[in-house]
Amino acid sequence: MADLTSSFIGIKSPNPFWLASAPPTDKEYNVVRAFQAGWGGVVWKTLGSEGPPVVNVSGPRYGAVWGADRRLLGLNNIELITDRPLEVNLQEIKSVKRAWKDRALVISLMVPCDEDSWKDILKRIEDTEADGVELNFGCPHGMAERGMGSAVGQVPEYIEMVTRWVKKHSRMPCIVKLTPNISDIRRPAEAAKRGGADAVSLINTINSITSVNLDDFSPEPMIDGKGTHGGYCGPAVKPIALNMVAEIARNAETHGLPISGIGGVTTWRDAAEFMALGAGNVQVCTAAMTYGFKIVQEMISGLSDYMDRKGFTSTADLVGRAVPNVTDWQYLNLNYVTKAQISQADCIQCGRCYAACEDTSHQAIAMSPDRVFTVKDEECVACNLCVNVCPVENCITMVPMQKGVVDPRTGRKVGDYANWTTHPNNPMSVKAAE
Repeated sequence: MADLTSSFIGIKSPNPFWLASAPPTDKEYNVVRAFQAGWGGVVWKTLGSEGPPVVNVSGPRYGAVWGADRRLLGLNNIELITDRPLEVNLQEIKSVKRAWKDRALVISLMVPCDEDSWKDILKRIEDTEADGVELNFGCPHGMAERGMGSAVGQVPEYIEMVTRWVKKHSRMPCIVKLTPNISDIRRPAEAAKRGGADAVSLINTINSITSVNLDDFSPEPMIDGKGTHGGYCGPAVKPIALNMVAEIARNAETHGLPISGIGGVTTWRDAAEFMALGAGNVQVCTAAMTYGFKIVQEMISGLSDYMDRKGFTSTADLVGRAVPNVTDWQYLNLNYVTKAQISQADCIQCGRCYAACEDTSHQAIAMSPDRVFTVKDEECVACNLCVNVCPVENCITMVPMQKGVVDPRTGRKVGDYANWTTHPNNPMSVKAAE
């Protein structure tokens, strides 16, 4: 059987599934239940320094986005970092780690942006026996207004500076948690690496308003008639997270920097995709809040089965395997041409493909009087929209055309152009210049 044992920046855990810093990791009771369910590690909910008390709202803290079947697609939260006393958290962390030595336990931290504050809190957590620290540079609400969270994560110079302080005043491995609320995720990752970070984790939550109450005209969740922006997470953010993880993994300046992948991990497949794009492990929050801690058991069994089928003996065989295949648009192979093909045996004649293509795409699907749907090759640009709207899996497939065959849509032979850099429509290409 595949070995799911993880060693992320030297932090060992029985599997690569960690709970992210969030409400599920706020106290000893929750964390023990998580470990009993099988989670390989946790990042304890963000601790702050002894200062003005953190006071969370006592009204609704979460907004939601649902699919048509009321499946939860995303959560928006306006909760702040822990509002429990620092000493209580530290005592519970120490107790949990001593009882669960084989599990990873990392402490998330957020304090004001001055060296003494970081030096003080690092000194106070040294004897908890925790495995490392994660610097929370990502929260987009509440703490950001106090000059912390994403207010730091959006400034690479601050990331580098604080990371240097942490490495200077602590022996513990340091993970820098990055905010997605930035135009280029590579810049803060590079800053973290320059500062000496052992790893980065991403993504933190996305700044958002998920809905508006149209009776009271306030963003939701609503607190006494008012609402605010919050942090968006859950399955809906996974595509954004995957892209940002891949950008760091394939960036020359951050090559080799370990990554902990976060953002919508709900199944073993989600985790495998993050790992294939360069993540050494994954962190989970919304899935646990939706389905409970035991969902990790499905993740473990699913990933183990997949790795057995692929012949992978360890998670290291999977990590980064897809990174060489992530490229920029200009290097895509323009010799590769496909056409849609509809399986009449599987078609239920719903007409979704026809409506989508006829109204919003390239009018490449014909409908006969008796509702038989066929593809017009001379119009099909292989956009894949019909595949995505079809309710029957594998009813519509994209079939590659052989090199040298004339494409009825363009009239040219498949294989005329290698990629965009040689295409005559590209004003910078050699062919265009000629």
